Amino acid sequence: MAEAEGPWLVAGLGNPGPEYTGNRHNIGFMVADLLAERMGGRFKAHKARAQVVEGRIAGHRVVVAKPSTFMNLSGGPVTGLRDFFKVPLERIVAVHDELDVDYPVLRLKRGGGDNGHNGLKSMTKSLGAEYARVRCGIGRPPGRMEVASFVLRDFSATERKELGWFVDRAADAVEALVAEGLERAQGTYNG
Repeated sequence: MAEAEGPWLVAGLGNPGPEYTGNRHNIGFMVADLLAERMGGRFKAHKARAQVVEGRIAGHRVVVAKPSTFMNLSGGPVTGLRDFFKVPLERIVAVHDELDVDYPVLRLKRGGGDNGHNGLKSMTKSLGAEYARVRCGIGRPPGRMEVASFVLRDFSATERKELGWFVDRAADAVEALVAEGLERAQGTYNG
């Protein structure tokens, strides 16, 4: 299969605003921030309702984005960026929190359901499901805590001890996905 033309689009999913910065639901933004820092770029506002940084990973042109909308409306900005930068679907990557994967475990995959994740639900409605995902495990809420309360809470003090390492590893996984393809990145990071 010939390699797709066009840049990569890495969408870190999260909610805008300082009150959400440390939330579990915002790990996608944390990874996007680290990727931007590694590429030596600064986020700039884009007309597609997102903050974007353009740069290179392993010689590939990459657009890292953080939608400026709330999580449940992520599909609109990602679709706008796809159209603006002419990104093929197979080069779109969502980086997001994942309840069904333990903290701090990563899983990379292409396609699949949204598992109740409103950011993925919005992206899939706009794009179809066949984009790549870097799923950052946050585990399930303790006891009877509501999922919405859990994902909109900051990482616990115990979790924060590993958070820097976890975000770093997720950024490494995105770079491996761009540089080596999904299967090789899965071999390294799934598990």
